[in-house]
Amino acid sequence: MILVGGEALVDLVPSPAARPGELAPLVPLPGGGPYNVAITVGRLGVPVRFLSRLSTDGFGDALLERLAVSGVDVSMVQRGPEPTTLAIAGIAPDGSARYSFYVQGTADREVGHPGVLPDDVSILSLGTLSLVLEPGASTYERLLHEHAGRGRLTVVDPNIRPVLTTPAYRDRFASWLPDIGLLKLSIEDAAWLADGDPHQAVKGWLDLGPAAVVMTRGADGIVVRTAAGDEVTVPTPAATVVDTIGAGDTVHGALLVWLHRAGVSTRDELRAVGAQEWRSALEFAARAAAVTVSRAGAEPPYAAELGIQP
Repeated sequence: MILVGGEALVDLVPSPAARPGELAPLVPLPGGGPYNVAITVGRLGVPVRFLSRLSTDGFGDALLERLAVSGVDVSMVQRGPEPTTLAIAGIAPDGSARYSFYVQGTADREVGHPGVLPDDVSILSLGTLSLVLEPGASTYERLLHEHAGRGRLTVVDPNIRPVLTTPAYRDRFASWLPDIGLLKLSIEDAAWLADGDPHQAVKGWLDLGPAAVVMTRGADGIVVRTAAGDEVTVPTPAATVVDTIGAGDTVHGALLVWLHRAGVSTRDELRAVGAQEWRSALEFAARAAAVTVSRAGAEPPYAAELGIQP
């Protein structure tokens, strides 16, 4: 079982139908990095559970229902009266997205510690705003250290949002590295965290704990560097890009699916993954993300769309 922890929110995405000089209508779409990751894993047919706190408002109800219909176990989802976090997305001509956030007093940041994680949780996945916004950030940080301390695999995607993340976050991120098994991030995230050359920073991060670092680079494909010294790059598949919302989250979720199916559930097992296996994993993740970018919002593929048999 994969456990994904973190925020669920609503992206308000502008409709392309606005006239010049007018504001476009905003379309509410479910989102949040960890939420999208859990949806990806569930749709690709691997057992996954989601840990978060969802509002009891209408948005929260819709978010919960979408998890369930996507095959995600919601038994660890908490509910509360606080409002749902909102993200206002702006879409550039190339499909890339920028965000502003409404996070004050929202439900997901009030998540409570669930206690000792069930024994069936092999991989813990965390990331994005949930690792920034208190008091929830400290809750997820504690889970990260506890799960790694039990010898289980942890996967982290910082998914930096500069409008909410201060430079002090770099020190906090560094303190997690000894307990991170797989670090997944974009090249923009890496540059922000490194405050310089992202490629040089990866080597230093690998020295501190992760068995591998996977970095997405937009049109330049995906690269992994491992603690064993392997480096594998795969290209970005051709796709008609509607927007890039959820693309990196789909990569993250698809990698979790690949790891589960390969029987990888500890950092030592991840260290044993060779270059050819990594190529297979990255190609699978890239194919999944190509489907997501071809449609509006974070809509990861289902197993059948990738030719995966149940």
